[in-house]
Amino acid sequence: MRRILAQAQKELTQIARDKLALALALVLPLALLMLMSTAISLTVTGIPIIVQDLDGSPASRDFIDAFRASNTFHVVSFPESRQPSEAFRTNIARAALIIPSHFGQDLARGTNSDVQLQVDASDANTAKLVQGYSAEIVAAYVARNGGSSRPVPVTADVRLWFNPGRDSKKFYGPGIFVLGISMFPPLLATLASAKEGELKTILQVYVSNIPAHEFLLGKILAFMIIALVEAALELVLLFTYFGLHFAGDPTPFLVATVLYAFCVATFGTLIGCAVPNQAAAIQAVAMGGFLLVFLLSGLLFPITNIPIQIRWLSGIVWGKYYIEIVRDALLTGGGWPAMWTNVLAIGGIGAFFFVMAWRKMRRMQLAI
Repeated sequence: MRRILAQAQKELTQIARDKLALALALVLPLALLMLMSTAISLTVTGIPIIVQDLDGSPASRDFIDAFRASNTFHVVSFPESRQPSEAFRTNIARAALIIPSHFGQDLARGTNSDVQLQVDASDANTAKLVQGYSAEIVAAYVARNGGSSRPVPVTADVRLWFNPGRDSKKFYGPGIFVLGISMFPPLLATLASAKEGELKTILQVYVSNIPAHEFLLGKILAFMIIALVEAALELVLLFTYFGLHFAGDPTPFLVATVLYAFCVATFGTLIGCAVPNQAAAIQAVAMGGFLLVFLLSGLLFPITNIPIQIRWLSGIVWGKYYIEIVRDALLTGGGWPAMWTNVLAIGGIGAFFFVMAWRKMRRMQLAI
């Protein structure tokens, strides 16, 4: 144990002396959390929409005001003589509301009046949101103007759980929190190990009497500490700026955080031992620590949306399990009954990385 702690102290001392590495470990993850969580948003606001009012009645103007009052849409002027498709091609608008000439008369008679909404669907996701928001506005307008007096067989009273304000920061914040821990501690670990192989200073370890597992555990412990400090700083940001809190029992999150710190630190050490070239090692960590976690972990979109041909890859992405644990701890509050399999998966993946790194180091020491 004394040699493991000495090795960890050596790694931490080297990082403390390197101000750039220290900033990479502690400052950059906070900037990443602030920037990406703010830049990525599921809420669509200010969508430019043109209106062609062929009726010009008080009823049609009142209907247009319902769209103006929404934060989702921004009504822009456009000549009625021109086709809506021209507004789409010139990026003046993303949607067009066309009100027929008999709109006011139909409402006065109590008959249905069909209005047309044309949507630029080049961005399919935004097009779906525009369609949904416009349907809500029309339904609210109809209810306000007597449409609710007609009996309907079924009505739905919608209640939003866990994130009632539909705040994108509360959904993406935990994901970016996991992304930061997945990127920077393994990057520092792999640079430290690859540098020793590149400069051949690792030969001093090969001829020493320190066992491979003690050498690896010392390195891993140092970068686990960095990962846990990074996690603590990011949690402060999540609890203050993002307004999150523990929704239930925090112990699954705490245990998983320690295991995840071990997992990512071991992954970085494994890459550094296997690839004794800093440039190549950085690319390998970027692939595993960033690209796989960013795309296949459920950070941006549900895993069920991933094509089935590559969806199986998400099962080996360690960030997938930790993102689910963090979101459960900060939003849902399912606790151990819901998350124990994810905690075991993180521990199992970390143990696999350690065994692979130990086999690599042990073989090299035996060769010497």
